[in-house]
Amino acid sequence: MQYRIKINELSSIEEVEGTWTTDDYIELLSKFNFPNAESYDKKELRELLLMAITDYDPSEAAAILLEYRLSEVLSEGQISQLSHDMLLDKIFEEYPEISLHNELFNINQLLYKAYNGKFPHGKATKLTFEITAQHDNDTPITKEIVLKAFSEGLSERSIIKRLFTEQLLGDVEFEEAENIIWNLYKLEGSLYELITSEYWLGEEDFLEWEFETKVVEFEEHA
Repeated sequence: MQYRIKINELSSIEEVEGTWTTDDYIELLSKFNFPNAESYDKKELRELLLMAITDYDPSEAAAILLEYRLSEVLSEGQISQLSHDMLLDKIFEEYPEISLHNELFNINQLLYKAYNGKFPHGKATKLTFEITAQHDNDTPITKEIVLKAFSEGLSERSIIKRLFTEQLLGDVEFEEAENIIWNLYKLEGSLYELITSEYWLGEEDFLEWEFETKVVEFEEHA
């Protein structure tokens, strides 16, 4: 399928809006031994949490946040290891399980803010773009289609092109696309917005901001 792509805006962000809710703040404040958080103004909860976090050793605070968000997928041993590794490396980019990158980024950025830079500085990319099929069709725009379409405009140095060549060509199923792009929103008509790690897509990765491309779907053969 042929598509036309136009990148309208690309910006670097330090936090994904809506990551932490009021309920999250209240529950986390309790875990950091800050009593009666629900009695405070909702607008104060984030700052109160940041202060409460700094009463703890950085790796201990990291373990509490990892336990809160990822206890269903990580063992105690993994959480303990990650809580120390996060101080040294960009685990939200390097962890083997791409499906955890988004949450690891969210946790890292809260710790980075609380400890005033003691944790690595992470960045995400917010990208607004238009994607239009050359011929009318009812195929929904998925994360996989978006990444395959983008590949035409990406530099050969792009880590996506280097790691997922066969997937982009349609020779291999591109399961990783679901986790490489964290959020994909349809705004209106052919206009979309996506959020991903700057590790995967940054301004320097694009050679062109408007181009045509062919997307080949993967077909599983018996």
